[in-house]
Amino acid sequence: MAKQREIFLEGAEGRGVELGRAAHIFDLMEKFAGYGFNKSHSAAYALLAYQTAWLKAHYPAAFMSAVLSADMDNTDKVVTLIDECRTMGLNILPPDVNNSHYRFTVLDDNSVVYGLGAIKGVGEGAIEGIVQEREAKGVFKDLFEFCKRIDLKKANRRVLEALIKAGALDNLGANRATLMSSLESALQTAEQHLANDNAGVMDMFGFEPAGQPDSSGQYNHVAEWDEEQRLSGEKETLGLYLTGHPIDRYLGELEQFVTARIDQLKPTGNQAVVVAGMIVAMRTMNTRRGDRMAFITLDDRSGRIELAVFADVFQHYRESLVKDKLIVVEGEVSMDDYSGGYKMSARKIHDIERARDNFAQRILLRVDGRRVGNAFTENLKRTLLPFREGRCPVTLAYTGSGARAEIRLGEQWQVRPADELVQRLHELLGPEGVRIEYRALH
Repeated sequence: MAKQREIFLEGAEGRGVELGRAAHIFDLMEKFAGYGFNKSHSAAYALLAYQTAWLKAHYPAAFMSAVLSADMDNTDKVVTLIDECRTMGLNILPPDVNNSHYRFTVLDDNSVVYGLGAIKGVGEGAIEGIVQEREAKGVFKDLFEFCKRIDLKKANRRVLEALIKAGALDNLGANRATLMSSLESALQTAEQHLANDNAGVMDMFGFEPAGQPDSSGQYNHVAEWDEEQRLSGEKETLGLYLTGHPIDRYLGELEQFVTARIDQLKPTGNQAVVVAGMIVAMRTMNTRRGDRMAFITLDDRSGRIELAVFADVFQHYRESLVKDKLIVVEGEVSMDDYSGGYKMSARKIHDIERARDNFAQRILLRVDGRRVGNAFTENLKRTLLPFREGRCPVTLAYTGSGARAEIRLGEQWQVRPADELVQRLHELLGPEGVRIEYRALH
């Protein structure tokens, strides 16, 4: 290996690679020399690595579609591979009963169509029946026709609910909430249609009996689920958030005090930075002294980073460390020699409500007196009342027909800026009418 080092460093330097960097790369290879494959294994793996790298570089959508299909029964693998697709700039098209197949497929050179087989709770038999019906008689027009045409013994209510939550029936109705609300009626219509067929019940012109609902049926229209419920359904059935991210609704707040998004982080030495992200994975272990510590994967949709939470910090903040929870972290960023990326160690950890409580300067409510009704004052009082006795001041930025002013409510109306309060204020004034202002954490 010493002889190979000289050859490697000389060759690398001749190709313009910095000598220190080349030495670091060789150190990694030398460490592996303590255990390695024999030549026959090495040659086979090298050829396979070359072939797969070539396919990934020249046919990225087809390659990732095949890799996703190979591991589609392993949700954790699918999540990791979908992240890789996004890193590669590929479009991930959501599952759709009118376009998807059992496995992941390719739409074009830059687009992968989600495979229906990767939806939890949907069996291969049900999917094959849906695809065969679609290919034989054309695309499905609406929920009622869909239920009439498929085999409901294979695709039962549980399967259909999973398809709705995953977004696979989005093109068959107004929204997912309406589809779910109309499912009972669609199933009853389909079952009646099947019973009539089996009994040979037809009118003299070959149409369905009078009074029988047509294929479009009657939807029970309801308001769409809020973003949290919609994304929760995707996470439940797909294992990941496909059409959005729970952190999106907090970005306006977070950008006021985070140092950077995860994909912009750089090593900081001993200088603390502030990042925010969802806990997407966590593992705990015992230290040599028997204390518990944790390694957490944070995701802010721009990227991911591994967060080391050592024993003293873990013990203090362990109640905030829950999977799928949004946290705000103060700590240091450094190089990760193993992955080649960055890692972070935590000093302090806050959940979003604690971050608001500790660092919010005020809640600013923009009130247009020309639009709010006479009952606004009473509605605002009713909204704030359950959250009083907090530390966050509330200020009204009021605009009238001939004047404008900022009115700070008295100390007795200081509130706890909980998620529920923010949501109620959004309902009262709209998202643009509510702003939480912060002092910087760093």
